[in-house]
Parts: sequence; C-alpha cells; structure tokens
Amino acid sequence: MDRSSSLAQAVPGLWQFGRYFWPIIRPQWPLLTVSGLALLADVGLRVLEPWPMKVIFDYVLVPARGDAPVRLDPLSAWDPALLLTGAVVAMVALTGLRAVATYWNTVSLAIASSRIMAQIRDRLYRHLQRLSLGYHTQARSGDLIVRVSGDASRLQEVLITAALPLVSSLLTLVGMVVVMVWLDWRLALLSTVTFPLFGLAATRFSKRIRRASLQQRQREGAVAATAAESLAAIKLVQALSLENAFADTFAQQNQRSLGDVVETKRLAAHLERTVDVVIALGTALVLWVGARLVIQDALTPGDVLVFLSYLKNAFKPVQNFAKYTGRLAKAAASGERILDVMETQPEVRDRPNARPAPIFAGAVRLENLWFAYKPGHPVLKGLHLSVQPGQQVAVVGPSGSGKSTLMSLLLRLYEPTAGSVRIDGQDIRDFTLDSLRPQISVVLQESLLFAASIRENIAYGVAGVSDADIEAAAHLAHAHDFITALPQGYDTPVGERGATLSGGQRQRIAIARAAIRQTPILILDEPTTGLDRVSEKAVVDALRQLALGRTTFLITHDLSLVPQVDHILYLEQGQVVEQGTHSELLSQNGPYATLFRMQKALREETSVGAV
Repeated sequence: MDRSSSLAQAVPGLWQFGRYFWPIIRPQWPLLTVSGLALLADVGLRVLEPWPMKVIFDYVLVPARGDAPVRLDPLSAWDPALLLTGAVVAMVALTGLRAVATYWNTVSLAIASSRIMAQIRDRLYRHLQRLSLGYHTQARSGDLIVRVSGDASRLQEVLITAALPLVSSLLTLVGMVVVMVWLDWRLALLSTVTFPLFGLAATRFSKRIRRASLQQRQREGAVAATAAESLAAIKLVQALSLENAFADTFAQQNQRSLGDVVETKRLAAHLERTVDVVIALGTALVLWVGARLVIQDALTPGDVLVFLSYLKNAFKPVQNFAKYTGRLAKAAASGERILDVMETQPEVRDRPNARPAPIFAGAVRLENLWFAYKPGHPVLKGLHLSVQPGQQVAVVGPSGSGKSTLMSLLLRLYEPTAGSVRIDGQDIRDFTLDSLRPQISVVLQESLLFAASIRENIAYGVAGVSDADIEAAAHLAHAHDFITALPQGYDTPVGERGATLSGGQRQRIAIARAAIRQTPILILDEPTTGLDRVSEKAVVDALRQLALGRTTFLITHDLSLVPQVDHILYLEQGQVVEQGTHSELLSQNGPYATLFRMQKALREETSVGAV
C-alpha cells in the first residue's frame, strides 16, 4: 500500500480506515450520538465560561473606582454584591455542567470505541488465519502479533486521548472566533496573524514525525518477532548455546527501536515548544492592542479579559495539534499496518460458485498435477495418481522431493500451478474450504498441542463430543493409560506447544484428535520421526487402527512402515520415479528396493549392536 508519508494525509488515512470498517462502526451510532451531543454541550459551556468573570470586572471591580465611566446597560443598575454572588455561582454551575458533559462524552466514546476495536481485532485475527501459507511463510509472527494487539490498541487509545480533545478544541475554536469577531473585529483579525506561523511549524515537523512513527512501529514488530522466534524455540536455543547470539540480536533491534522512540519524542517536543513561542507572541500582540483600546474607552477591561480567555482557548486546537501530532501519526501508521493485512487477499479462497462438499467416500485422484512456489521452479511435475476409498498410500522419497507439498495441495493450503486434485471425481476447488478441510484429518511430524487441558486438546474443532467420545479416541490412540496416570487425568493442563509431555505422548494425543474427527481421509506426515522404539511401537499400532477404513496417505522416510500399504509412490525431484505395491517395487530392484534394503540392514546392525 503506497501512501504519502506526510502528516497532511494522516487524517485522510484514518478516514480511509474508518470507511473500511464502517459496517462495524455503524451499529454504535446511539453511543456515538450521545457522545456528539455531550461534546456540543461541552463546547457551548466552554464558550460561556469567561462571561461571569467579565461581569465581575466590568460591574463589580471597575465601578468601585471613582473615575469609572457610567454604564447605561441593565446590569449597571444591579447591586454589585448581588452581581458578584451571581457571577461566582454561575462560574461554579458552568464548570459543573461542563464536567457532566465531558464525562458523558468521554465515557460514551470509550464504550463505543472499545466495542469497535474488539470487533476489528477479531476480524483482523480471523483474516490472518485465512491468509494462505505463502503469506505466513514470508511474514514474521511477532510482527503480526503486534498488529493484532498493539496497533489496534493504539488506535483506540488515540481516539480517546488525541482525536476527541482535538475535535472538541476545533469546535470550541469556531465558537470563540465568532464571539471574538463580535467583540472586536480588529483584535480578532490581529490574532490571526500568527496562524501562518502555526502552519509553517506543523508542515515542517509533521512529515518527519509520521515517518519516524511508522519506522518505530516496524522496529517494534521486529523486536517482537525476534522474541517470539527465540522463545518458541527455547529448547534448541539453549541446547546450541545460542542465548548470547539471540540476546545480541534482540539488543540491537531494541536499541534501534529506542532510537526511533527518542526521535519521535524529540520532534514532537520541538514542535510543541515552537508552538508555545508563537502563542506567546500572539497573546502579547493582542494584549498590547487591547490595553490601548481600553485606555481609549473603546473596550472595557472585561471585554479584554474575555478576549484573552478566548484567545488562549482558541490557541488550544493548535497546541493540541502539536501535542498530539506524534499520536495521530502513530495512529495513522497503525491504521495502515492493519489495512495492509486486511487488504491482502488469500491466495487460496473460495471460488464465487463454490459449494459445500458432500460427505466424501474418499476416492482421490491427481491429474497432471504441477506446482511451483516460485514461477519457473516447479516442485511437483505432472503427477498422476488414483486412490480408491479406504486404500492406504505411502509417499516416499528423499528430502525435498515434494512429499509434504503434495499433501498441502490435497488440503488446499496451496493451489496447483496446473492440473487438479479431485475427490470423488470433483475438483476440490469447487468446494468451500470450510466444508473440505474438516473431512481430512492430519497427524504431523511435530504435533502441536495447545495450552489447555488434554480433554480440550483432543476435542478441539469438533462440536458436541462427549467425554465418552474423547476417551474412546484416546483408547484408539493408546493414550488412555498414560492420561489417566497424570495428576488430573484428562483435565491435566498441557504446557504451551505440549512442552510438559514427551514426544510419544504428544503424538498419541494428536492421533486421538484425528480419530475423534472421524474423517474419510487421513494424512500422516512423518508421524514417527524422533520417537524412541517403545513410543514408536505404540504410535504405529495406534496409526494402524486409525487408518482402518479411511483413505490414508502416509509420508515417511522410514520404509519399515510401508510394506502393509496398498500402494507406494516414490518421488524424486517432484516426479514419480516408481509406484506400485511393496512386493512389485522390490522385484523391480529400483531406488525404492535399494533404499528399503539399506534401511533394513542398518536396523539389523543397530539391533545386533544394542544386544
């Protein structure tokens, strides 16, 4: 998204953000209306506030002088003590009423903005989850977390602490300028002399402030990404003694972020102090001319007092503009970062005419399937395969041959470059994603568990399952015995990413999670890698039970798992080199047979050595 970096486009940028999310903002119109009416009341009361002081000066203090001119207006006949009492009471009443108006203005806007930002954050998170793997492999998770949490929170904060005071001050400015012109057009005109100086100062600094603010948010995203990556892999970091290396990287990024913060604050402070000097200059000019007009009896002292009070408040919008320039710039930058995500379209999405998939029988067919992550560098090259419902297929071959990519295409995590994947004779792109993926279960090499109870981890994503269903799935996965041996059984909380369980235990819970979904198609991606012999045997037994009656794709480097499958696909460099049953491939004495015999000999040698 290419947008100007000048502050002159900060407000239009926020306006564009508001237009994009208008369907979320619109339902909050009752609260926003209350806030707007309270704001208008606050502005009106603010305009009236200096007038009791004018009454005191012109009708209580000045008439006490013997040389004061005689006044002919109605208030001049009132008792000075009564006028003083009334003016003081009016001052308190106006301030109290304005406090009530300000309270309802702030509270109503705070409630509305909290609701709006909660929905925006929810929509942003859901959109991120639907973006294709190609986007997530290039983005850094820590930076995305900052966008979901920090950027949305910053927008809400700025709405309350910057935008609201600024709008209030601008409305007050309009009202006070009208009254100032009515009081004395000469002084009103004189006060506008300093306005070009305000514009010059704002133009000079605003572009630099916004650029520094945007860079600061990018630095903060990089800091969060580094922290998230190192903490997610803390075991590996400690095992390889990489703590200092990551700490140094974090420190460098943190220092750069600190530099951007300081630069933003420095520029904002410079702008604020420049504005203060300009305001002092304007006030001095008005006071000098106003005092001369009082001496000439063209104005009363109360008029000058009201005028100076208005002038001071009229300058507040500019003061606030300087004060909140950094915040508004940061809000604009945060809004851009959120819109950058929201305007990114998933590479894999439902076609306009996509329909819900029926319950699959499980027949899978690959027709001239090609795929490339980058144009001109195909990973899969013209694959053909036909699998009948309930058949078990092993996909084997060296690393980088395209095995996992093939399964990603079956799940529609990516779209084929050419050719098609068909289930029960239908191109899977004709089905909605929400009806396709729930009919395919996956057990991965690194089973991801969530920071919740074991019961919740097994039942994730499946509505309406009973405790009996969960325990039946755990029995199938050979996980029930070790689960019940835990301190809280099925209610035992699992650490983040399942860190409190062994690899074999995590894998069996993942198998139970796949079993409870009862899908017609099953994908097993290196399900036994990294397991010891005892855990591997338990997992293999569980996988065999899980695969019964399901169309199963087994991706593995361990060829001891494949002799019992119905069909074997041997890939090299994205092409099918061999395919057939285990006995057929052994008789061909090709790459599969060579690799199988080599692994068998290695296992036998290892077994003899262990004895």
